[in-house]
Amino acid sequence: MKRPAPIPDLSAPSRRKRALSEEERALWESVAKQVKPLRKRAAAAKAHAAASDPATHHAAAKPIPVKPVNSVKAAPPPRPQAPPLAPIGRRERAKLSRGRQEIDARLDLHGMTQIRAHRVLFTFLQRAHSDGLTFVLVITGKGKVGGLDSERGVLRRQVPEWLSLPEFRSLVVGFEEAHIGHGGEGALYVRVRRAR
Repeated sequence: MKRPAPIPDLSAPSRRKRALSEEERALWESVAKQVKPLRKRAAAAKAHAAASDPATHHAAAKPIPVKPVNSVKAAPPPRPQAPPLAPIGRRERAKLSRGRQEIDARLDLHGMTQIRAHRVLFTFLQRAHSDGLTFVLVITGKGKVGGLDSERGVLRRQVPEWLSLPEFRSLVVGFEEAHIGHGGEGALYVRVRRAR
């Protein structure tokens, strides 16, 4: 009788792990912070396993001393934190600057006061978020540097700070200075967070 041929090993060859890029790491961290564990199922599975195990069933028969509960009001649950900002990827930035990636909308804040610009920017980003836009261009203007006009260019400094605030981070994935063809230092590419 012939011996059967040996069964070949079809397991996948071991792959060398590569390191994550900064963009991938930032994306992973933002996703990991948004994930909530499935505690209800795990707790139900533990309770079911404990009920079927005779050793734990015997231990459960002992009375557990009950401590008096203080009449302290429970603290309200913590508000969910806004997701962190992530830089726009090198490839996406290159596509935007070369015109291969379309800019879905533009907002020009030239000549606005800080209060009005803040309100207009927030409304614009809310609309872009709800409309499912991906990239928008926010034009702040460069402002004049030095001399008597040293207070000019306020929006150029303020808009990045506003975009880092929690209320904006719920609408924005990240932002970066625009290419010179789109305004350079006086404009920002803003990646809008997808609506859920």
